[in-house]
Amino acid sequence: MRRLILLIVGGFAGLMLLIALFNMSVTIGGGEAGVLFRTFGGGIDTEQTYGEGFHIIAPWNDMYVYEVRQQEVKEQMNVLSSNGLEIQVELSGWFQPEYAKLPMLHREKGTDYLNRVVRPAARSATRSVIGRYTPEEIYSSKRDAIQDEIFAETKEILQDQYVQLNEILVRDITLPSTLKAAIENKLKQEQEALEYEYRLTKASREAERQRIDAEGKAAANRILSASLTDKVLQEKGIQATLELAKSDNTKVIVIGDKSGMPLILGQ
Repeated sequence: MRRLILLIVGGFAGLMLLIALFNMSVTIGGGEAGVLFRTFGGGIDTEQTYGEGFHIIAPWNDMYVYEVRQQEVKEQMNVLSSNGLEIQVELSGWFQPEYAKLPMLHREKGTDYLNRVVRPAARSATRSVIGRYTPEEIYSSKRDAIQDEIFAETKEILQDQYVQLNEILVRDITLPSTLKAAIENKLKQEQEALEYEYRLTKASREAERQRIDAEGKAAANRILSASLTDKVLQEKGIQATLELAKSDNTKVIVIGDKSGMPLILGQ
């Protein structure tokens, strides 16, 4: 009987020990990190961030586990342009908590730091940046600049918030349909005006080229005419006559009595 009681007591003690060990152990998974809260030891342990793996802690303490991989937050909001028109913007932010400062993030922001810090920072920066541009600039040529500026301003806001911002991506910008149609029509007219100006410039250059070419030919003809004296023409005629005389073809050549130029009568 006594032996049975000892077995029961031993089994109960072993069970309590297993339960205690279970409550004292924490496993932190891949891409995660932990912050220890000491109930009777000064609260949050700000000196150490606990990494991946198995950890033994006192049963009265708590371990808060955070994901420290890069994460994504998506935001869709309505903001005002520089002239007061409402524009819908959809963007994504890539971020992660700063590993070494995780205890401070837990102390000052808590586990809901995404909604307390990251989202408000992205919204504030987006409103500030979009408010500096007109809808035409946003729609046509300034999208990359807007994305870079939102990233820079969001990163500055998060600089002392224990959060690392990696990238901001502007996924979509939606203008009111009537405004979009008006901007597209304006851009089309501007493109047509540029094409027309190009055609005029091209035609003007071609006309200038033809004028210069014609002036060159006229100058050449004047020089040639000035050089063709009667003696030069007579000499050319004599040379031509001699060349014709050497030909085997039958012909009659009459030499003019004044000019001396050959006249071919037959072959």
